[in-house]
Amino acid sequence: MRPKKLLMILSAFIFNEVAAANQVLESDSLDTKQQSIVSISAFTAKGDLSGLKQALNEGLKAGLTVNEVKEELIHLSAYCGFPRSLNGINTFNTVLTERKSKGITDPEGGQPSKVAETDKYQTGKKVLESLTGKPETGPKTGYAAFVPAIDTLLKVHLFNDIFTRGVLDHKQRELTTISALTVLGGVESQLAGHLGICLNLGFTKEELEHVLAFIEFKIGKKEADSGRQVLSKVLASRN
Repeated sequence: MRPKKLLMILSAFIFNEVAAANQVLESDSLDTKQQSIVSISAFTAKGDLSGLKQALNEGLKAGLTVNEVKEELIHLSAYCGFPRSLNGINTFNTVLTERKSKGITDPEGGQPSKVAETDKYQTGKKVLESLTGKPETGPKTGYAAFVPAIDTLLKVHLFNDIFTRGVLDHKQRELTTISALTVLGGVESQLAGHLGICLNLGFTKEELEHVLAFIEFKIGKKEADSGRQVLSKVLASRN
């Protein structure tokens, strides 16, 4: 192939990639803070600390407060594990130290709420019911019946201790969740459940599609396409 023709092909490819990236970034489906939440969650779940560092800087620039980012990284401990969460927290500490050395002072933001210390299970149960829009009645089934302890941990730790901390609202927490689960892969059932919750909380089909487009832009097409398959099934079941 002649060098001139090869150069034309490469130029066209680069132009298309840049155009696609701009389309994702300029979409009005998600604002810049929401895009940053997706990006921080995705890179944390992926374990890509270099990409996370950039995402954290972009998030602070987009208007996320220090405590909002901290809450997102705490929230992720329940979905991609303490090792990924702790690596994210340490990376964020490094980012803040570097920014302070440059004279940048980032707003702390609101403080976490005091979580319920009594009837934790019932409080968590009510939070979960508000997310799914479905009351939990009747005997336990599935994993909850097979291993009751995990049902207790989910209600007490995740939906009480974490979801009631405030700083991030439930929509922001679910945005964090679906971004992490999409990147993790192999958790289609859980992703489907949380995409359903997102729809219950008011996210539109277009907004969820933008989440996946943004993940494709930041992480990769494979992860995004897997998420699209799950979203397609969720939407079809609701129709």
